[in-house]
Amino acid sequence: MSETLAIYGGKPAVDVSKVVNWPPINDIDEKMVLEALHQPSQARGPQNLAFEKEFAEWNGNKYALFTNSGTAALHMCLVGCGIGAGDHVLVTAYSWSSSATCILHHDAIPIFVDIDPETFLMDPDKIEAAITPRTKAIIVVQLHGLCNDMDKINAIAKKHNLKVIEDACQAHGATYKGRKAGTLGDCAAFSFNQNKCLCCGEGGMFVTDNEEIYNGAAKLWSFGETARPEQSRDYHAYALGWMYRNNEITAAYGRAQLTKYDYYFKTLRENGEYLLKNLVGTPNLLLPYAPEYAEHNWYNFNLRIDFDNMGITDPAEQVKFRNAVAAALQDEGIKASVWQRFILPEMTVFAAKNAYGMGYPWAIPGADEGVDYSLEKFPNALKYSRKHISLVQTLRAPNGLDIAEQVRQGIVKVFSNLDKIDPDRIQKILEDRRNSKK
Repeated sequence: MSETLAIYGGKPAVDVSKVVNWPPINDIDEKMVLEALHQPSQARGPQNLAFEKEFAEWNGNKYALFTNSGTAALHMCLVGCGIGAGDHVLVTAYSWSSSATCILHHDAIPIFVDIDPETFLMDPDKIEAAITPRTKAIIVVQLHGLCNDMDKINAIAKKHNLKVIEDACQAHGATYKGRKAGTLGDCAAFSFNQNKCLCCGEGGMFVTDNEEIYNGAAKLWSFGETARPEQSRDYHAYALGWMYRNNEITAAYGRAQLTKYDYYFKTLRENGEYLLKNLVGTPNLLLPYAPEYAEHNWYNFNLRIDFDNMGITDPAEQVKFRNAVAAALQDEGIKASVWQRFILPEMTVFAAKNAYGMGYPWAIPGADEGVDYSLEKFPNALKYSRKHISLVQTLRAPNGLDIAEQVRQGIVKVFSNLDKIDPDRIQKILEDRRNSKK
């Protein structure tokens, strides 16, 4: 395919005028949000309670608490599981920063584990070697909407008496052996941020089947109190608490979107599977791995550049080239992005071991013993961070297979013309665009 790339002035592969923005809004959303708006109060009330009940029933959980972000829900998971100052918590080396900063929120220490090069998830075979005498829990990140090998991870956790926390922020509806994400460990966190497959602008949900974990998380969620706002409160702080509650309008929006989620999920699955099948054989393109044990929700459909085949070995050149390819895909009308450019141990807050000043929480006596964030320990995560490009939102409902086909054509067009990708030229084009907007 020799057609001129859109970034060089050619015709885009995707007709963006036909792509519906995410999330689709209809009468259901307007009705429920307006109903909440005209309630006597927009603070926590019947919409919150209904959303918690409906989400728990939909996902298969006993308890749920609606909160203001997935990050807050992760923090609640840690506190519910009794994680405290100086404890160690295992987490993947590649994820969004919240997967690990939530550990710092309660003065615990993240211990990073390298990823599997095909699933992009924490490598279960590297978990036991990372366990320390202080390890209390494992945060399993169901990244990009794919569940990890939970039987293997839960067996390791049971052997070492560790809690299992699911970071299911991207995994709404994804399954492992027929069981939904968020039901596979001791507790879990979901996000409803704008980018998520189920969204209400901003928000999150903490879920668990364990009453003790639920009560511990609820104290953190509302000022350290033992009673929730809808209960009889004595306004006494029994533990360190935050204000992680959410409001009625956002809850109503989330409820409305939940009524449509099964349709969203079906559409996204069909579009993702279409790409997975019909991009086979595209030159220098490595497709995402879809294991038999899991059903992906395709939150991110990840493309990887086969740098080994192309003979590009310098890490800096790989990053530069990858960024140019992502820009070329965007100009074809595909919402492509570099989702996370750094692995977590690279980030200053971890590398400097100084989250709160004076080296804390690593400065807690004995907490830093054996904690090593040397980047060479995470070769798979580093390689992945340099070569991946994520497709987000374009494949989501109500965009169907007609749009998925245009996306396929755009991907094939760009990857068939990688020899024409000039990173310096593309960088100059992008800079000129930015300057013209000033």
